[in-house]
Amino acid sequence: MHGAERPSRRALLVGGLASAAAALAACTTTRADSPASSGSPASPTGGSASAEARPTTPAAAFARLMDGNKRWVSGDLRHPDRDPNRRQLVAQEQEPFGSILSCIDSRVPPELLFDTGLGDLYVMRTGGEAVGPVVTGSVEYGPMTSGTPLIVVLGHQRCGAVKASYESMRDGKPLPGNLEAIAKALRPAYDQAVREGGADPVETMSRAQVTLTAADLRSNQDLAPLVAKGTLAVVGAYYSLDTGVVEVLSGAP
Repeated sequence: MHGAERPSRRALLVGGLASAAAALAACTTTRADSPASSGSPASPTGGSASAEARPTTPAAAFARLMDGNKRWVSGDLRHPDRDPNRRQLVAQEQEPFGSILSCIDSRVPPELLFDTGLGDLYVMRTGGEAVGPVVTGSVEYGPMTSGTPLIVVLGHQRCGAVKASYESMRDGKPLPGNLEAIAKALRPAYDQAVREGGADPVETMSRAQVTLTAADLRSNQDLAPLVAKGTLAVVGAYYSLDTGVVEVLSGAP
């Protein structure tokens, strides 16, 4: 009896191992052929290597951003292009469809409030969207080197840098250290806010900073030809901390 049982047990063990190996192979094949691995959309929230084609025109890029902001406001987020496959896809080369110049404020992260992902945006952040040669060069980089079709200058509600600069210039008290460089860069916006007046001069100045900066970029010697050809748009926009909505102030394609 014992001699007859031993081959039977051995056969069962071998059969079990074979079944397990077959199941493992099937599982591996399924993973390799899954949407996330092949680069097609995996799920609305899981992200993918290439969920949507890169926008190549100003209007398409602008629409992609504004659609993402609507999702941010509603909470119906997709979190696109944020998985390991996307990381691998853009590791060797990037081709962002938008360049965002925004404030350093921790409550205004462009990638989140436009519901975009890895490799989608060039992002420059300075206090009050203050600009200088290095910042301007950074903004120009995408359009001039890889055909990025959209620049957005994004100001926001209750900007601390603008408020500090406004009060400094109003009271004639320079800001400490290199903060004074921010105030000097915002001087044209301050002057415009003083001329316009209004119940909230800081908000007026914040909006003026956006529109003035966008206009300067739109008309500078390197970007103006691209704008004239219609291959680039420079949009001025304003973000509400209260609602999450991005309001367009100027330059929508």
